[in-house]
Amino acid sequence: MSGWRNFFYNLLNIPLKFLVKSKSIPTDPLAERGLDRSRPIMYVLPYDSKVDLLTLRAECRKHELPDPLEPLEIDGTELPRYVFIHDGPRVFPYFVPNLESVKLFHEYLDLHRSNPDLDVQMIPVSVMFGRAPGREIQGHQQPYLRELNGVQKFFAILWLGRDSFVRFSAIVSLRYMASEHGTDKIIAQKLARVARMHFARQRLAAVGPRMPVRHDLFTRLLQSKAIAKAVEDEARSKKIAHDKAQQSAIEMMEEIAADFTYEAIRITDRVMGWTWSRLYKGINVSGAERVRQLAQDGHELVYVPCHRSHMDYLLLSYVIYHQGLVPPHIAAGINLNFWPAGPIFRHLGAFFIRRTFKGNKLYSTVFREYLGELFNRGYSVEYFIEGGRSRTGRLLDPKTGTLSMTLQAMLRGGNRPITLVPIFIGYEHVMEVATYAKELRGAAKEKEGFIQMLRGLRKLRNLGQGYVNFGEPLPLVSYLNKQVPEWREAIDPIEAQRPAWLTPTVNDIAHEVMVRINNAGAANAMNLCVTALLASRQRSLTREQLIEQLACYQELLRNVPYSEYSTVPDLTPEVMLEHAIGMNKFDIEEDNFGEIIVLPREQAVLMTYYRNNIHHMLVIPSLLALIVTQHCEITRVELLRQVSVLYPMLKSELFLRWDKESLPALLVALIDEMSRQELLITEGEKVRISNARLRTLQLLAAGVRETLQRYAITFAILSANPSINRGTLEKESRTLAQRLSVLHGINAPEFIDKAVFSSLVLTLRDEGYISDTGDAQVDRTQRVYQLLADLIMQDVRMTIESAASTEGALQLANTSLSEKEPRA
Repeated sequence: MSGWRNFFYNLLNIPLKFLVKSKSIPTDPLAERGLDRSRPIMYVLPYDSKVDLLTLRAECRKHELPDPLEPLEIDGTELPRYVFIHDGPRVFPYFVPNLESVKLFHEYLDLHRSNPDLDVQMIPVSVMFGRAPGREIQGHQQPYLRELNGVQKFFAILWLGRDSFVRFSAIVSLRYMASEHGTDKIIAQKLARVARMHFARQRLAAVGPRMPVRHDLFTRLLQSKAIAKAVEDEARSKKIAHDKAQQSAIEMMEEIAADFTYEAIRITDRVMGWTWSRLYKGINVSGAERVRQLAQDGHELVYVPCHRSHMDYLLLSYVIYHQGLVPPHIAAGINLNFWPAGPIFRHLGAFFIRRTFKGNKLYSTVFREYLGELFNRGYSVEYFIEGGRSRTGRLLDPKTGTLSMTLQAMLRGGNRPITLVPIFIGYEHVMEVATYAKELRGAAKEKEGFIQMLRGLRKLRNLGQGYVNFGEPLPLVSYLNKQVPEWREAIDPIEAQRPAWLTPTVNDIAHEVMVRINNAGAANAMNLCVTALLASRQRSLTREQLIEQLACYQELLRNVPYSEYSTVPDLTPEVMLEHAIGMNKFDIEEDNFGEIIVLPREQAVLMTYYRNNIHHMLVIPSLLALIVTQHCEITRVELLRQVSVLYPMLKSELFLRWDKESLPALLVALIDEMSRQELLITEGEKVRISNARLRTLQLLAAGVRETLQRYAITFAILSANPSINRGTLEKESRTLAQRLSVLHGINAPEFIDKAVFSSLVLTLRDEGYISDTGDAQVDRTQRVYQLLADLIMQDVRMTIESAASTEGALQLANTSLSEKEPRA
């Protein structure tokens, strides 16, 4: 680099050091892009901007990547390490194709022709100062994709220098380009043209379409045929003036619609960045690249996360924004529309939804049309398919209303394919956990408000690590083409479309989304430590035992992964334990033999929440360990039979990913891994316990015992009273479970959760154990109970059988008395 150019860059870099603070996407481009520093690396930027080049240089130095200002020497030929696709905008606008970029591409390709061992890694890089989408102008919705000239870039740096992003795209192998497409000048021109298209799509994915003026949006919605008809029906049914009915529709729009502003996003990003750095020890993100690619390919993204905490809204928007994507419009419960949270959330993209639409056709039409308008305009959307926050730490059964409206919007003919993105959100500390435990015991849910928000702020400390795992996307068009080939039928633009296939298809999609959320599960230090401690009857383990148990879990989840989208800490068990101890949830007692890690009794119920977050990831290894432990020795065939009997209930409750046909291969893999860990000994077709690591095996087995105790309660009641109706079965199962938890000190919130028993009874009906009328198949029911009885503790079994037989006798007596009563 010449002396004057070096002087110019050093001079320009002085103000940039103070004004510009960039974030790279992805956060670790060297690792996440698979760059090989032993091979040459060159950078491609969208247009000539020395500021962008120096900003890129700063990020390259931070991540130990080659300096873009240092030329690349290959076979005695010296070439610039960076290429600008075109000259860029000027103060006096004109566009001149950058022939220099084509020339440089051609020279690089030509070097590959003469050197067969050469493989230059080309990295497209874009630098963005601010990502404001802009407002619609005279009804035009085109994206705000302008590039900045020198004067505009100067003001952008002054105002947005600390809101800049350097986006490293996937590498392009020039060896592959040369081998597959040739090295002549035409290929170089095509390469430059493809790069321009890539940067335009990337900009659209990061910035999004222009935002509407709120008043204009309401006017367009009122002019829609569906809302116009709903207003007429409202006026006719309630016998009110048309203008009054229309005003009601406008008030509903005001209540629902977001008022997204980029300034609110930018300010909140600053606040949240400062807040997260003090509350969390790190935010771990996995799988974001596939989502960025979907956005760049033109997909309409619908984010469907699990719902653990009120923190989910802010954390997920923050993560999405820092992944170079447009923050989504978020469906939030109307209970959050209080001052000052409501206006803030609305400016951040929240639109508010009532808990029920029943009996209000006008409201349901307005909401459906508003949601359809978001999709038609290309805005990403986020909603919590569980409807509310999970009180137990497990996934709730999905609520399908908003998902159904999503499909209805697609049936109306959107411009872009809609893709659902399941997201697993995990925490090491959830501030609402104590409140959840109270609500499960029957306490009334506290109404959200300003005072409650202030109380919640006091709990914001030492939150540990946060986890956001993007799961396997579900493209709706592909799914419908495969499952419902006839879905593309004539569409009525006025009435909501409810073809016969819609409801069962929505239910299937909802279930599949829940499975994919769990597939992206995140094991962490806290939930693994808690799982081990809760498995011990005294909720305590020596430091050595706990470390050994953590290693067992970690190796199981690594070597037989729950799914390719799940994550496991890459820390050592010792480091994980120290991190968990630092969360101040455990007591440490010392004696002459060493340290004992104790989970205090008052913390035990609360800590089950974190165990339940990953219970689905360990439940099959735990079941396998429990069966072998109870029998000491068992054949593989019998082991598979017992697992297969219990699996449908576990699959339904925990949204497990395997079908029954996959169980044999899964059990083989688990047995092999547990044999490798010396937890089991295999001899041909027989599997038996290993005394060398019996304690570790027993702790692993204990993880599923409470779940089987709940199943045993329901099957015991069914066996004692086969004619019991479903409603009574649910009620009595829950009552007996509560009694069992008190008598035997079982600290599990699902023992008092109505939804858990309701879901189990429905599964029993689906599996044919009980009929629609409630009558049980006695032989099958008793066989399953006997299987369960052999797997639970003897004292627990006696309590269940005693209570179930008493309940059965009472039911029989009540039935006899009702039959003897004289008729009036």
